[in-house]
Amino acid sequence: MNRTILDIHILQTVPPSNLNRDDTGTPKSAYFGGVRRARVSSQAWKRATRRAFSDLLPAEELGVRTKKVAEALAERITARDASLAPTAVELAKETLVAATGSKIEVPKRKEKDGEEKAASPESSYLMFLSRRQLDALAEIAIAGGGPDGDPKKLKEYLKQKEHKAAARRAVDTRHSVDIALFGRMVADASDLNVDAAAQVAHALSVHKSDIESDYYTAVDDRSEDDESGAGMIGTIDFNSATLYRYAAVDVDALHANLGAGLREDKAPTTPVEKAVGAFLEAFITSMPTGKINTFGNHTLPSAVIVKLRDRWPVNFAAAFEEPVPRGPEGGHLRESCCRLAKYAAELERAYGMEGGHDHSWVFRIGEETKPLAELGQNVGLEDLVSDVSEAVRQRLGSGA
Repeated sequence: MNRTILDIHILQTVPPSNLNRDDTGTPKSAYFGGVRRARVSSQAWKRATRRAFSDLLPAEELGVRTKKVAEALAERITARDASLAPTAVELAKETLVAATGSKIEVPKRKEKDGEEKAASPESSYLMFLSRRQLDALAEIAIAGGGPDGDPKKLKEYLKQKEHKAAARRAVDTRHSVDIALFGRMVADASDLNVDAAAQVAHALSVHKSDIESDYYTAVDDRSEDDESGAGMIGTIDFNSATLYRYAAVDVDALHANLGAGLREDKAPTTPVEKAVGAFLEAFITSMPTGKINTFGNHTLPSAVIVKLRDRWPVNFAAAFEEPVPRGPEGGHLRESCCRLAKYAAELERAYGMEGGHDHSWVFRIGEETKPLAELGQNVGLEDLVSDVSEAVRQRLGSGA
């Protein structure tokens, strides 16, 4: 059976920056092709993509990942019935324990004077729930706790097999877009895990990249003219690079995670169409925020290649296994585009993956990216998002 796989390839030039640093504050790096490359971890770019969703999708289609999940559910409970505020956190705790099997306990935190301070109950790990799942759990908590919001009554209510099953079902259906794309692990209930539909590679520079240090000073505004020296001195490590970025989405898995649309006037594929469009735009335009105030490194990709495949996801990083040399006039983008265009065409030909331009798109800027024009339909960002979403609708709708 044919699959539906979305591949996204990006070339993006980033000026001096520290997008993603290690525990010493140094920009992350990796050895590839025998030389040190700039690297931005997949986790950093997935986080940036998730944050970008807030501008592209309504809040009810997104999830909340937090240890303070009891607080999040308590807010949903009191939003429905303000009179339950005094016991809302306890109601939330009992409901979550039944639904996920996780321990929800009150951590002890030290105040500055050394005394312990009680806090709201928390899970021992980050829990990822959609807002719709929280809403469903809130309804169960209210029904089980009764009009007086009695946690003991709710606990007995959730011991009944059908009610406990309903609570577990509430957290295993109606997944948000970000849960469906990036997956979820529930440590105490593996049957509630969600396999990620999206894979994001570590971004790598196409060339050798050295780490540099910026020595800076800050002047005390109240220093007198005769007072020499700086108020503060320090160093910040940084690098600059032309990055190759890659992500793949298993559209069939995404469709399964999201399920069919909830509205009868919408096509069953509507949720996955919206999710694919949002992921595509968010991944292309997002940027990790590490030291962004210091460097102001807001750039957008110079070239984006998107391919809808029916067999395997394919990462083109091998095009840059041999580091791209600096061009005659400086820069790495032009040669990177030549390398990528040649490698992609040869690989697809060798593996019998040529599918014409119907399911291949190129979004590019500047003369340097011209070699990529032959890899697909040349479009702008808006058309790219709409065309890919429509192609997904057609493939899923036809059962291809």
